[in-house]
Amino acid sequence: MGGGVEATIMNHYRFLDHEQVQFDFIVQDDSDNIPVKDISKAGGRIYTVPSYKNLPRYIASCEKLFSRIHPDIVHSNMNALSVFPLQAAKRAGIPIRIAHSHSTDNPNEFVKTAAKTFLRPFSRVYPTHLVACGFLSAEWLFGKKTVHDGDVHYIRNAIDLQRFVFTDTKRDELRKSINVSKNQFVIGQIGRFSTQKNQTFSIDILQRLLQIIPDAVLVFLGIGDTMDAVKEKVARLGLEHHVRFMGLRHDANSWYSAFDALLFPSLYEGLPLTIIEAQAAGLPIVASDHVTKEAFVNKQLITTVALKSSPEVWARTLADTFNKTGKRAGIDHTTVLKEAGYEIRDSARDMQQWYQQIMS
Repeated sequence: MGGGVEATIMNHYRFLDHEQVQFDFIVQDDSDNIPVKDISKAGGRIYTVPSYKNLPRYIASCEKLFSRIHPDIVHSNMNALSVFPLQAAKRAGIPIRIAHSHSTDNPNEFVKTAAKTFLRPFSRVYPTHLVACGFLSAEWLFGKKTVHDGDVHYIRNAIDLQRFVFTDTKRDELRKSINVSKNQFVIGQIGRFSTQKNQTFSIDILQRLLQIIPDAVLVFLGIGDTMDAVKEKVARLGLEHHVRFMGLRHDANSWYSAFDALLFPSLYEGLPLTIIEAQAAGLPIVASDHVTKEAFVNKQLITTVALKSSPEVWARTLADTFNKTGKRAGIDHTTVLKEAGYEIRDSARDMQQWYQQIMS
């Protein structure tokens, strides 16, 4: 549970009134980084089922589990794959079944996109309620007509905004921990290592950036399937001195203070949590044009670059961002995000009221 979707779920869970609404978490047996202590402390239970990669076993296990514990609601956060747990939930007689869309697709990932395209027509067959993090994600999974008819409920990828406010103390502390000076240009990329997040392209960008800013450093936070390949590329290009792999961190909120820019060259996104967090910290962001514009609340912090642009263009854009970076301490970047619905306390309260409403 180390990705943005999992973080969004846990963000809301922590701020629910657990006397009124309680979650059971169903995780696959190949899931990593499950916050067992946080869930147990709040009274939640965790159940493990086989991976959906063994689909017959996955569906059968879900149906058996739903029949045994019989929850009032099954809320699936698996995007196009939600058809499978919700099919099992319907067979088990669960009255309220929610499909939640968090993402879109990428034509360059042919196999994944083909599977998603095949499943999309079934996205409205088994759920009784539809949820999305934003309009683009809603339209992609449920269709424009469904969105236009007002049949989708929205739950923003909200965060505890104050945790991400810039601090000089954390900046100095973390930069010292990775052996970079106060004046070095430090770029951050936060997210699971995957084809979608495009970290291999980030290395190409860094290689060009070093021709402009020779002491620049790129810091990765996260783990994932493509991490070894990215590390191999860094070694092959002789860039080890300029790259830091920090792994899965539980203090990501503080790292936004340490960075001078956030690099976000994703191939596709729904409404990325990382973009919201960076804006709360007042951190300049250089993002691909395949990231939904809904995420760009404080547009002064955002620069978009065409995904098809060369690494040189991306590098020059980052360098320009560094040259324009001003003082961040003491400036409030949270109010505009709160007004846009990204304060977790407000979002969790709204989510709880919605659950209670559909139950009644």
